[in-house]
Amino acid sequence: MDNKSNGSYPKHAILARQLAALGRDFYARGWMLGTSGNLSAVAGSEPLRLAITASGAHKGELTSAQILQIDEHGAVMRGKGRPSDETRLHLTVVRERGAGAVLHTHSVWSTLLSETFARKGRLPIEGFEMLKGLNGVQTHEHCEDLPVIENSQNMEAVSRSLAEALKQYPAAHGVLLRRHGLYTWGRNLDEARRHVEIFEFLLEVVGRTHFGSV
Repeated sequence: MDNKSNGSYPKHAILARQLAALGRDFYARGWMLGTSGNLSAVAGSEPLRLAITASGAHKGELTSAQILQIDEHGAVMRGKGRPSDETRLHLTVVRERGAGAVLHTHSVWSTLLSETFARKGRLPIEGFEMLKGLNGVQTHEHCEDLPVIENSQNMEAVSRSLAEALKQYPAAHGVLLRRHGLYTWGRNLDEARRHVEIFEFLLEVVGRTHFGSV
């Protein structure tokens, strides 16, 4: 189904190209190897339309044709295939944070640290200049608490846990899924991309320090 009438179609085409390029870039950086990770951006708000990666898409070879458009319930409005299995999580972040884009990477450091700090329920990151790259952060003395939530094949349960974590940590710019990686977001795709780059840098620094591999 083409949904051109609400103006989301032209924006979707632009976002599809941008998301495909972003997927290839993150693959090259080792943050979304194989088919791991997923990317989305809001293409329309009334009604909600989300551009999102199709399930099973290899991020190193991602094309705009592999970016679907879905509605607020996850139903495909444009494109062929099915959306990411974690679509519900993207919709949860958009709803709870008013995000314009949601990005999920699956890097080595985010995976390791999500397991290491799972019992504590959060990963605190403090004292690094790079924290100032997060929206609204003015000083390196900021402490960024990254909630860590349990992963599951039951996306409805994970979505509930995610919504609870977002409410518990209203200032958080990201969430870690245990043994699964990072979710972060932004007001738009550029800000969300910046948050990925900031977090992946910080996670590697923290990881190398924690595991003594500096």
